[in-house]
Amino acid sequence: MVSHSQPDQSLIQMPSLRAVKAFVAAAKYQNFTRAAESLCVSQAAISRQIRDLESFLGASLFVRIGRTVELTPAGTLFFEAVQLSFLNILQASDRIRRQSYGKRMVTVCCTPAFAGFWLVEHLPDFLAENPDIDLNLVTTQNFMSLEPGVRPDIIINKLSKIREGYSSYPLVHDVIYPVCTPAYLKDHPEIKSLQGLRSAALINLSPHGRAQVAEHVDWGVWFAYHDMELQAQGNRDSQFLNANDYNFTMRLALKNQGVALGWHYLVNPLIQQGLLVRPVKEQLEHKDSQHFLTFNEERKGDDACCRLRDWILGSFKD
Repeated sequence: MVSHSQPDQSLIQMPSLRAVKAFVAAAKYQNFTRAAESLCVSQAAISRQIRDLESFLGASLFVRIGRTVELTPAGTLFFEAVQLSFLNILQASDRIRRQSYGKRMVTVCCTPAFAGFWLVEHLPDFLAENPDIDLNLVTTQNFMSLEPGVRPDIIINKLSKIREGYSSYPLVHDVIYPVCTPAYLKDHPEIKSLQGLRSAALINLSPHGRAQVAEHVDWGVWFAYHDMELQAQGNRDSQFLNANDYNFTMRLALKNQGVALGWHYLVNPLIQQGLLVRPVKEQLEHKDSQHFLTFNEERKGDDACCRLRDWILGSFKD
């Protein structure tokens, strides 16, 4: 005799996925016509699916305002839940499809500075040696509030503990020193001393909007480390350029606009190429300020993720 399973109420009570897809499209575009176009169906089909879903849930999901629609409180609650679920489904299906085609996707989350300097400089060699790996890069300054559904395989930042299910490996500690172009140094030979450097056009990295930066080093901190006080901007002859974007500060330095503070692991390739020089030998070595590679333990059986992890770790040991 064939044994029959009991009805699965969790599945029976689920709304139609076709209706949920119509709802997500309508919520995303705030317009039934655009939602229909995005799913290659008629507007009438979208309206019918939304009505069926609202009937199933016993709540209105949209408020119609002319040709547009807005989510009700119930619609907002439902959208936040299903959007996360759809993102998880999309990522899982994408991974499976890529594996079927012999491609592996690895998601890396890091700061714009690490992406713009370290990865740009080193990653081409890795990709050339690993043509079966595709990279998904997510840059942010706020690692504690990633978008829903984003669960990176590898995170690189200054936090040793981010979330459950991740393990961290120390990469490098901070070594910070002034850098400028050879041309700027030639035009301003006085910056070869700390006293002369203090009166130069200084490009400063500010902490504004840089979330989770435990210890921030700017020119004031750097000079204080060398027992010198940075003069107030009103008493300076040269400009003081302030920005909270490291890529921008370094671009200014490369445009001969002044002297910036360089983090060794980021700017050393530019020094090796002769694009930047160190006007003084003094530096700030902050051994307690570590950068970490944080690895998703769920991916420890994924060869592609492990290859990229091991390559990054090995690159910092060289």
